[in-house]
Amino acid sequence: MARVIAVVNQKGGVGKTTTAVNLGASLAASEQKTLIIDCDPQGNTTSALGFPKDPARRTLYQALILKDQIERIIINAQVDRLELIPSDKNLVGAAVELVNMEDREYQLKAILKSIRDGYNFILIDCPPSLDLLTLNALAASDSVLIPIQCEYLALEGVSELLDTLMRLRRTINPSLVIEGILLTMYDDRTTLSKQVAADLRSFFGSQVFESVIPRNVRLAEAPSHGMPVIFYDIHSKGAESYIQLAKEVITNAQKRFGQGIERPDSGPGIGLAASAGATGSSDSGGGSGGTGASSDSTAISE
Repeated sequence: MARVIAVVNQKGGVGKTTTAVNLGASLAASEQKTLIIDCDPQGNTTSALGFPKDPARRTLYQALILKDQIERIIINAQVDRLELIPSDKNLVGAAVELVNMEDREYQLKAILKSIRDGYNFILIDCPPSLDLLTLNALAASDSVLIPIQCEYLALEGVSELLDTLMRLRRTINPSLVIEGILLTMYDDRTTLSKQVAADLRSFFGSQVFESVIPRNVRLAEAPSHGMPVIFYDIHSKGAESYIQLAKEVITNAQKRFGQGIERPDSGPGIGLAASAGATGSSDSGGGSGGTGASSDSTAISE
């Protein structure tokens, strides 16, 4: 059964979409069948994977509100072993239409129940708010991955977010755990980035991923070309960092389940097989704090 990870932070512009797209692609390149769910009405994840706006395309809205079969909505993300449930502006209406539904927080969980066995990982890109779409994502997830921008205000925001997640764990999803806190937009030339990273690691310890996502031009350019950064420029520091993050996530899952998460249709191990002529990348991502995986995800404690 797939591990469902919500990429969440109520603050915008911290790298949620970038992380969902590039972690998903890196997991798929690691021979882990992966599904990305674009749960944000802005549809940036859909666009970043090369799908322009198309009113005729079925999206998550049709599954949540119109009850279309989810198998009819999933599309191939143009990357081996990577699939997508797209989004568009109609999803704004879903947050309103869900209000009067019975079990409104569990609609996405019910949808995913029939397809979880077909994947190794499912990543949910959440909107930058705590609305019913985000609540559905958190109710359906096993864990949360929290991207944190390396700036001062992030230190205040992360404590508020964890407090919110703790309350949600008591009421909506008792099994929800922290997959990890991911430092993004890290600039090792600035004292501020180094101080924020040090403070987060000092306070949260092993809950912070060893991998760090640097500020990187190639990472910013890749969405405009409709492809993950590992296919745009696998030798960039951004690509190397997300490859390292994928290794951490896979290793954490293997620790959790003992014998790993392989399936008959997935290859063994975590060796990256990004095609596009991109092989032999460095194991150490730019700005990455190391190659080892962080320890097992820690439950949100009360």
